[in-house]
Amino acid sequence: MLHPLTFETIFKDKIWGGQKIKTVLGKDFSPLPNCGETWEISGVSGNISVVAEGPLKGQSLQELLAHYKDELVGKHVYERFGNEFPLLVKFIDANDDLSIQVHPNDELAKKRHNSFGKTEMWYILAADEGATLNSGFNREVTKDEYVKAVADNTLMDLLNIEPVSAGDVFFLPAGRVHYIGKGILLAEIQQTSDITYRIYDFDRTDDQGQKRELHTELAVDAIDYTHYDQYKTPYDSQPNQSVNAVTSDYFVTNVLKFDQEVLHDYTHLDSFVILVCVDGSLTVETGDGYRIPLKMGQCVLLPASTTQVTLLPNGNMTVLESYVP
Repeated sequence: MLHPLTFETIFKDKIWGGQKIKTVLGKDFSPLPNCGETWEISGVSGNISVVAEGPLKGQSLQELLAHYKDELVGKHVYERFGNEFPLLVKFIDANDDLSIQVHPNDELAKKRHNSFGKTEMWYILAADEGATLNSGFNREVTKDEYVKAVADNTLMDLLNIEPVSAGDVFFLPAGRVHYIGKGILLAEIQQTSDITYRIYDFDRTDDQGQKRELHTELAVDAIDYTHYDQYKTPYDSQPNQSVNAVTSDYFVTNVLKFDQEVLHDYTHLDSFVILVCVDGSLTVETGDGYRIPLKMGQCVLLPASTTQVTLLPNGNMTVLESYVP
């Protein structure tokens, strides 16, 4: 029988990374001086997650998927994705601005890279005073205007900049220009893809004085130039209730703020569920008494065959609950 699974953290050194992965999330075993990202559950080739503990310790997510199939991910998920795990969960610490970038959709990514596209969402865990990020454009923009702005180094004038605070959610469909601003710590849930087109990197250089590669031409046809009225994702946060924040073709994410015991029944989903603890701590308990403790910065994969869990919070806790619709 499959029990809930936790995985070894994959640490990523980034030019813009900082210390909050260690100081806020408590991942002080990071070997990196500037850890910008941790990949918590990943099926990306070359970065496949490995089970951290329990009877399946040391097995890769790929091995589990090949062996357990729909018992792990659900019948409709397995029919749709086969032996590719469809979601990637990260924490990102932006000690400096990330590059301005865009991700291609499924169609373009398949054609150019034989990959899935990249639709994603962010949940803000912590933000320094005055921290901002970019999502989309601040007005309707034509492709020609955009190309000229990149050439003239005036792209920043076209970007929609949003102030952020803990608890904010942003949904970023493939094609939306974006960057995470300095001073932000967030959880990211996304399609399994590592395709990023870097548009502008603020002219920064690495230790060797080298600038990072830009993908300005590839980006032009990947961008959605539409202006939208709202870029921050509204959701009605309620204590002791599961509140939907994001519903897309690729994942559904609910925000759970609880200070009392709750039973969750997933029988109707026919999907795995990922629980990401973004505040406080709790214990996840299955019907047969298997228990997994979770604290801020940790997550657990509930196999599709685990149809009921009890969440036992230690005081106030906030959890993101994601699955494939």
